[in-house]
Amino acid sequence: MTESSFDAHKPPPRELLDDCVHCGFCLPTCPTYQLWGEEMDSPRGRIYLMDLAQRGEIGLEGAFTQHIDACLGCMACVTSCPSGVQYDRLLEATRPQIERNVPRSRSDRLFRDAIFALFPYRRRLRVAAVFGLAYQKLRLERLAQRVLPPRLRATQALLPSVRLREAFASLPRRVPASGERRRRVAMLSGCVQDVFFHEVNAAAQRVLAAEGCEVLTPRRQGCCGALGLHAGREEHAVRNAKRTIETFEKLAVDNVVVNVAGCGSSMKEYGALLDDDPAWADRAADFSAKVRDITELLAELEPRAQRKPINAKVAYHDACHLGHAQGVREQPRAVLRTIPGLELLELPEAEICCGSAGIYNLIQPEPAAELGERKARNIRSVKPDLLVTANPGCLLQIGRYLDGDVPLLHPVQLLDAAIEAPR
Repeated sequence: MTESSFDAHKPPPRELLDDCVHCGFCLPTCPTYQLWGEEMDSPRGRIYLMDLAQRGEIGLEGAFTQHIDACLGCMACVTSCPSGVQYDRLLEATRPQIERNVPRSRSDRLFRDAIFALFPYRRRLRVAAVFGLAYQKLRLERLAQRVLPPRLRATQALLPSVRLREAFASLPRRVPASGERRRRVAMLSGCVQDVFFHEVNAAAQRVLAAEGCEVLTPRRQGCCGALGLHAGREEHAVRNAKRTIETFEKLAVDNVVVNVAGCGSSMKEYGALLDDDPAWADRAADFSAKVRDITELLAELEPRAQRKPINAKVAYHDACHLGHAQGVREQPRAVLRTIPGLELLELPEAEICCGSAGIYNLIQPEPAAELGERKARNIRSVKPDLLVTANPGCLLQIGRYLDGDVPLLHPVQLLDAAIEAPR
């Protein structure tokens, strides 16, 4: 028997590879297949490549890595598959194999290393925010578009409007419940979320408190490991998962609340990530069972706080790691419908990713740009007054291609405005 091209550490399981019957139901929802029409850039094509590598018939370098790298990991195929193929588990088993066994070019390696040296660290992000503000004040964007290579052009184009007061602000460690306490929860504040979207975290604390939740936000929490998990950097994901579990399991809470779709998806997968570690498997599974997206938690609670009307047409964009990966679709819509006067609009091609996908829009800027423009066209087509979505990467990516045409908010910000929670 030919030796597998995968190493022995958690290769894609044979039983999951065999689940795919190559029916093609995934093709209409796969962003890269929609862009290029290339079989090997579809989910079933990538599973075929994994199968060949597992049998030792192809190596991991060259075309194999190219087609796996091109995948956004949006998991739309998981939602659309009638056979229940767990492409998410297959992809998250395959990407670490590439990172361990395939040498990358020097420029590619350095760029990826730079991402992981910056984004998971709030202190470094705050320093970057200072330079970002200077960059924006000096209006260097046009110059950068002319002289920077594509990846760095994409990076600077995604830089949000920097407000140093928010970038350096701290969240209260404890916010008491308004009225009778219904839940005691701990909140992940995130990395990019806490520095560049601090107002979302603040709104989340206020809304949860208004709905009867005591909110604890540990000061010493760090990166949850989501970027590493989705990019195949298993060591980074495991290290940060363990630290996150240690931080939150000390707190006697009912739930751990997340307002970032990508982070929530990863935290719900800690049980699978650490299932081969006897010292952590049960702790990880117990932790993951407590994790809730904020809209998921709010949908579990009967609305208590009074809402004032917001008369607006609001388009809701399903963040892939909320809708496809977590299966949280109706809950955000149900929560938004508790706001009087609000008309919720559905988007054409709602299942197609906006092109953000963790670090995808940084390392694959050209297809990410095509998907961003496609998403912006679909949003404009329904003529909304504003758009809401539950992930900072989506807010940055869609905001870039809407170019100010439509205001963007996290759902909890809209709910906060309707509740008029005390500030």
